Amino acid sequence: MARELYDLLEVDPNASADDIKKSYRRLARALHPDANPGDAAAEARFKEVSAAYEVLSDPQRRAQYDQFGDAGPQAGNPFGGGGGFQDIFDAFFSQMGGDPGRRSGPQAGADIETTVVIDLGEAAFGAAKDLSVRLPVGCAECDATGAAPGTSAEMCPECQGTGEVRRVRQSLLGQMITASPCGRCGGMGAVIASPCSTCHGDGRVTEERTLTVDVPEGVEDGTTLRLAGRGAAGPRGGPAGSLYVHLRVSPDPRFERNGDDLHTMVHVSAAQAAIGTELEVETLEAPLTVAIEPGTQSGTVLRQRNQGVPHLRSRGRGDLFVHVQVDTPTELSDREVELLTELAELRGEHLAPPERHRGIVSKIRTAFS
Repeated sequence: MARELYDLLEVDPNASADDIKKSYRRLARALHPDANPGDAAAEARFKEVSAAYEVLSDPQRRAQYDQFGDAGPQAGNPFGGGGGFQDIFDAFFSQMGGDPGRRSGPQAGADIETTVVIDLGEAAFGAAKDLSVRLPVGCAECDATGAAPGTSAEMCPECQGTGEVRRVRQSLLGQMITASPCGRCGGMGAVIASPCSTCHGDGRVTEERTLTVDVPEGVEDGTTLRLAGRGAAGPRGGPAGSLYVHLRVSPDPRFERNGDDLHTMVHVSAAQAAIGTELEVETLEAPLTVAIEPGTQSGTVLRQRNQGVPHLRSRGRGDLFVHVQVDTPTELSDREVELLTELAELRGEHLAPPERHRGIVSKIRTAFS
């Protein structure tokens, strides 16, 4: 049974996991480089202790080590491979989402947001809308390179073109590797000795630009359109970000929209509702003739198919719902009272006593005078 790693941690091969952890912490505090500045021997011992703990703190790897010793598969390598420090470094950054082999380049520009107001007809049938936005664009003087004409950027001597500075430090848990953008080049990987006098090395200038946005048919209030590559230009020739256009649909007094359906209201008199008539109803396009059938009641809804808003992601349109409101007359002449009274008598309907008719008419007239 191998004893080397146990000896490094100063524990018995039968030691429990808690005993191994306690011993490692004691040794790590004593051997840590921060506690032994300039002591190469202590630093080397600290690395050995940390490597031993990596193996013995993992039950599966400890079992392999107990069975095979240093000859076992990956037994003596606390990082599970034979690639050494660079493999450790690569594994660390792959877990952090980074790519240590990636070289930096021009960064993408920022996304831009703006709002466009459209009417209901434009939302329904689409429109081409012009809008003005102020945003960074590529500098024409230096062709977006940031370098003065006739010159070019050079590889950053600090990060050797990677755009990152990596640092290794020791901690209680072993070697910690951090990466941060290079302060010399700002993460670009290149430096400019002679900056462009127009953009001052940024490769961009801010200008007012007029853009045309194609609004698709069927959009709703609050819809956001993403236009890739129409946002702010990236520094030094970097790709442009996206332009996000938020659509606001102004209210239409004629209609209420519910999804792709439209709702509108028409008013008819009691006579029209009783006898029937035809009315012209507004739609998003040409007026539509709607039949009011005899005996139509207030609150009746007439459905006109395919007169609503076109569907955004499929064929067809919504419907137009016409809500009928029967209006009761509020001002009656004496003759109208007589006619309505005669009608009521013919229909056998009970009315107020005749002497009250004129009083009711008088009150109605007074209320609206």
